[in-house]
Amino acid sequence: MSTERTAPRRVVTDRLVLRGFEPADLDPFAAMNDDPVVMEHFARHGTREDTERLVARVAAHWDAEGWGLWALERRDTGEFIGFTGLWPVAFEAAFEPRREVGWRLAVGHWGQGFATEAARAALDVAFDVLGWADVVSFTAVGNERSQAVMRRIGMWRDPVGDFDHPDVPEGHPVRPHVLYRLAADQRPWR
Repeated sequence: MSTERTAPRRVVTDRLVLRGFEPADLDPFAAMNDDPVVMEHFARHGTREDTERLVARVAAHWDAEGWGLWALERRDTGEFIGFTGLWPVAFEAAFEPRREVGWRLAVGHWGQGFATEAARAALDVAFDVLGWADVVSFTAVGNERSQAVMRRIGMWRDPVGDFDHPDVPEGHPVRPHVLYRLAADQRPWR
């Protein structure tokens, strides 16, 4: 493992469990990644094979680095609802740090504060356990829902850092991205 500090593999919040992916998550996760509403701000939908590869990459990243993405489970129902967590920026970018906080939830769980709750828990791990000074998040310009979550968790827009996502084809409407930032001492819930 390349880091001295490691994140807990399981985090419990008031309404959620952040945990490793399980085999039973694959079907609902694949369905979510193929949902045109969930994937509206991505260049393409994810296939079952894409989902399996992502879950394998997440597990390998945890093993190598000691941090990554968690599956999200509702405590009241035990239902898999998506993911949140910390992820390396894998493309060339002008901004630092090269670590982001992100989330993706199934449509039926939008508008209930789950993304905000999960992102705050992930950021607490980033800052308090891993000792990171700051984190970024980014999304397509038109993704107002994710930008609203970023603002709710105290992130601030850095328009100088806005960029065209290099993994999205030129001319695609989701290529332009906005950048948000948060430093450890800026958390409004602390």
